[in-house]
Amino acid sequence: MRMLGFWKNRKDEWERGEGKVYCIVGLGNPEKKYENTRHNIGFEVIDEIAEKYSIAVKERGFKALFGKGVIEGQRVLLVKPQTYMNLSGESVREITDYYKIDPGEELIVISDDISLELGGIRIRKKGSAGGHNGLKNIIKHLGTENFMRIRMGVGEKPKEWDLADYVLARFPKEEREKVDRSIKDAAAAVGIMVTDGAEKAMNVFNKKKQVSHREEGKQDENTESTLAGAGGV
Repeated sequence: MRMLGFWKNRKDEWERGEGKVYCIVGLGNPEKKYENTRHNIGFEVIDEIAEKYSIAVKERGFKALFGKGVIEGQRVLLVKPQTYMNLSGESVREITDYYKIDPGEELIVISDDISLELGGIRIRKKGSAGGHNGLKNIIKHLGTENFMRIRMGVGEKPKEWDLADYVLARFPKEEREKVDRSIKDAAAAVGIMVTDGAEKAMNVFNKKKQVSHREEGKQDENTESTLAGAGGV
């Protein structure tokens, strides 16, 4: 009962706050079978942020699991859409409309990216979907590409792998250390983005060349069609 009172007091304080509310959305698929897969790394980043800043991501609404909290003095919403990946925009549109979030200033979307080397992260202030169905659906529902995003490198698909099988596979043990480090980097980047802006975070985390030989921002040309048919991912 004491813990319930603690969370209620924090929520009430959050509701009374003024100024910006940052909506931080990690993309993934909701079923247990997708946990810890490459495509769900956005969910893992949300979990890391939630633990780091003691934010309970347990409320249900807006087709999502979400939580209200404070990061470095800034009010935030942590969001894990419970639609499948290719319908993420439905959830994002609902919650941004309800809380009057300005996508260009207050929305941060975290997604996997096969064009970045494993363990790399790349921060952008805006941009195209790059073949990622979750980002594509968010752009469709918001009607804009103008929102911040953190792209999480999951490594390029080996030639012998089917793309859907690759992104829906779990990271092998030998990759886990790099992945965990990148998740902590992404959580740190969010802290900088909500206090000092995306430019500052880009200066810190975009220094190293983290892009594979494929041109930055471009996924495999078959990504969209392949993933659209892979169980709604």
